[in-house]
Amino acid sequence: MRRLTGKIAVVTGSSRGIGRAIALRFAHEGADVVINYARSADEAHEVCTQVEAAGRRGLVIRADLRSPAEAEQLVEEAARELGGLDILVNNAGGGRPRPFTEVTEADYDMVVDLNLKGVFFASQAFARHLIGAGRPGRVITVSSVHEELPFPGHAAYCAAKGGVKVLTRDLAVELARYGITVNAVAPGAIETDANAALVRDTPRLAALLRQIPLGRLGRPEDVAAVAAFLASDDAAYVTGSTYFVDGGLTWQYEE
Repeated sequence: MRRLTGKIAVVTGSSRGIGRAIALRFAHEGADVVINYARSADEAHEVCTQVEAAGRRGLVIRADLRSPAEAEQLVEEAARELGGLDILVNNAGGGRPRPFTEVTEADYDMVVDLNLKGVFFASQAFARHLIGAGRPGRVITVSSVHEELPFPGHAAYCAAKGGVKVLTRDLAVELARYGITVNAVAPGAIETDANAALVRDTPRLAALLRQIPLGRLGRPEDVAAVAAFLASDDAAYVTGSTYFVDGGLTWQYEE
């Protein structure tokens, strides 16, 4: 059974990694998908081709989610081109590792703007669209285990993801009366390009795996499966929650 048949989803930062996996999972679940990117145009169009190969409509839109104006334009263009929206996945994110004492204002702004400000204003534009159209919807944000866990060398990232945790809860309460649910998915150590150096560092990888009760890194598809659940009617009574996709890391983690 395809749980998202007839739905239209925007997945930010979906040219690669977790976002790509979510876009493809949604397409295979029956949704039309807007693929968003900031820099990786070729990869975004490759994802779009795969969405269309699954029999769904795909649309590629460039937008830098650090800009509220571009976040708003993304939502407006997607709704205009595809005839409305049902699901927003706030996936775009990233970090800039620095010791706390060396973090510059530019470092801070980049990380917080992408991971928190972008989520805030993309969700706002999406909620305005749904409310104006009188339709319910789903907001799903890809957070991180570091909304709970310290991550030395990533203070701004932790601050942003902590903000995402509370923002998710607040929006769940504020938007419930419009039939909009708001949830987050918190990945742990996922095997993506961003973690390629970790995968190649055998001693470091072995030390990490000892802290993961399930004994392996996660896959982007593991995260996509939970996002698909939250986007579906199976999660109609779920809002304000964070789902950890971490193999048990959160409860056994030591820095």
